[in-house]
Amino acid sequence: MRFNRHLLSEALRARGLLLLTVGLGTAAGVLLVAQAWLLARAVDGVFLQGQLLAQVAPLLWGLLIVIAARALATTGGQVAAGRLAIRIKHDLRMRLAEHLLALGPSYTGGERTGELATTLTEGVEALDATFRQYLPRLALAAIVPVAILLVVFPIDPLSGVVLLLTGPLIPLFMVLIGNLARGVSRQQWGTLSRLSAYFLDVVQGLPTLKLFGRSKEQIAIIGAVSERFRQTTMGVLRVAFISAFALEMIGTISTAIVAVEVGLRLLAGRVAFEQALFVLVLAPEFYLPMRALGASFHAAAEGADAAERIFGILYTQPTVSVEPDGRVGGKGARPSSPAPSFDLKRDVIRFTQVTCYPGERRALDGITFDLAPGETVALVGSSGAGKSTVAHLLLRFLEPDGGQIAVGGTPLAAIPLDYWRRQIVWVPQAPALFAGSVADNIRLGRPDAPDQDVMHAARMADLHDTIAALPLGYQTPIGEGGARLSRGQAQRLALARVFLVDSPLVILDEATTHLDPVQQTRLTETIHRLTADRTALIIAHHLPTVDHADRVLVLDAGRVVEQGAPHDLRGRGSVFTGLLDAAEGAG
Repeated sequence: MRFNRHLLSEALRARGLLLLTVGLGTAAGVLLVAQAWLLARAVDGVFLQGQLLAQVAPLLWGLLIVIAARALATTGGQVAAGRLAIRIKHDLRMRLAEHLLALGPSYTGGERTGELATTLTEGVEALDATFRQYLPRLALAAIVPVAILLVVFPIDPLSGVVLLLTGPLIPLFMVLIGNLARGVSRQQWGTLSRLSAYFLDVVQGLPTLKLFGRSKEQIAIIGAVSERFRQTTMGVLRVAFISAFALEMIGTISTAIVAVEVGLRLLAGRVAFEQALFVLVLAPEFYLPMRALGASFHAAAEGADAAERIFGILYTQPTVSVEPDGRVGGKGARPSSPAPSFDLKRDVIRFTQVTCYPGERRALDGITFDLAPGETVALVGSSGAGKSTVAHLLLRFLEPDGGQIAVGGTPLAAIPLDYWRRQIVWVPQAPALFAGSVADNIRLGRPDAPDQDVMHAARMADLHDTIAALPLGYQTPIGEGGARLSRGQAQRLALARVFLVDSPLVILDEATTHLDPVQQTRLTETIHRLTADRTALIIAHHLPTVDHADRVLVLDAGRVVEQGAPHDLRGRGSVFTGLLDAAEGAG
């Protein structure tokens, strides 16, 4: 029930729409009682008292007005419930997307992109039935039957007792069947998440699979996974049909019991015809809210499984948290720190005995080094040495567990997060390109940039001629992941973003990896031009990039074991020379 409480708290965020939905549903229930009373009186007047049309006309007009009002209340409740669901889903998607950005690659790097995308889309959409149907019906199931009992008991106590005793049977069976539905729905959601993640991985890796002649084998694998999902879905439908049948049967039998006992007492003259008809009309409506709740319980169970994943992400605390006043919380933060004053073009970035444990192992173990203004530092080391952790610390995706990072004497933890990230750009090894035009992709960090600035950035990145050759130039759509661009062109587009933003600090995760020699040479020249007047930290794997650096830091097991100019570190027996020899052997 933990995540059900979270769903309720989400509904309370839009409490106005929730109260309107429940209020209109309750009004429809009250009007139902009035409708039954008017109908019973009109039939009794015509059938037993022999009244003419003119005599029962006021009752019929009242009945018509009540029916119209009830229809309006029911429709209004459905519209309000729809708006409630839409609003909550929109808010959840926005919060989830923002929270994933706040968690950063230190979290998303350990997750499957396809599964996260499914959670953002299908997962949030699965909550529609919960907010549109289940929560409003849950409130109505608690209000309307009680209101009917309060009306029936003074008129016919025996029928009230029958309703009171048979009513709980529907929630009882709903819970019993719901426990079975919950397990099957959880299995279906898990299968869908795995299928989505696997399918996206296959699509993204299709060029590599085709290169090695393994693409056709994936057809059978995807078919097998899809068949498992189909079987799981059919199992969910079987439980849903059983649930609907059981609840309808219980509701029908309970209504029949009321009808039999009222009919027998009517024949014996122990109850008036008007009262008997009134109770008979209300009896099916007494069970209707609980039957409707039971019908939506299955959909709510599916939403609860999605909610478990959604709120699991939302309640994962980021390493760096933004305070309400714009300051940053986290390990080492100083809540009372004033807005910092620094200039990355003149101030040194200093790591002092920095230790970091992003996972179960120690990634950095007391490293100390400086990054001077305008300096290009190449960070080299074997896999797992801690290079990416250094970048994530500078990007504020992680906080140090020990030591301090300072900028011109100001602790990095005291600098407002948004302010700091405006001073820094990061180019990952595989930059993200989105479905849209080339110009829109270049404008990612500066959406309001004029066309002239976009074209200048493309020229600086040696990409203008390539764009000009495209069918629509800068307005050419490139597709998801830059489908129309080669890997080298995609990397140059990412560098064009850096030229456009023009931030003083650049972090590059070596962009020339896995490119042919010609592309490597062109990109190396572009990177050299990019870092000429900026402070740059380059996670380097490619020798020409290292040669252009002012200084090299060699990491090994989370420690800085060597540092200095590239030509000074080249020597027999050095760790740097061993890394170079290994890189040349791999090439």
